[in-house]
Amino acid sequence: MLGLCNLIDTFNKVIINPLLLLLFAGGLLVFVYGIVEFLWGLSQDTEHKEQGKQHMLYGLLGMFVMASAWAIIQLIAHTVGVNLSCTL
Repeated sequence: MLGLCNLIDTFNKVIINPLLLLLFAGGLLVFVYGIVEFLWGLSQDTEHKEQGKQHMLYGLLGMFVMASAWAIIQLIAHTVGVNLSCTL
């Protein structure tokens, strides 16, 4: 049981958490890019404003999906009884 626990803990720390963090950071960057594009578009045409709004929306949706994925993983782990920190 300790080997499986270490395997799950290592998989979680090395693959799952960094991947979710990287994708969340990507969503944040898209959101910030959308803000800059929107503010740039205030002094120019409305095309930049609309693209900025779309990028902000996509960034927020991406961050929401990544936070939801993390919460679902935690919920499933606690429901099944897997202790993700593996302290025995």
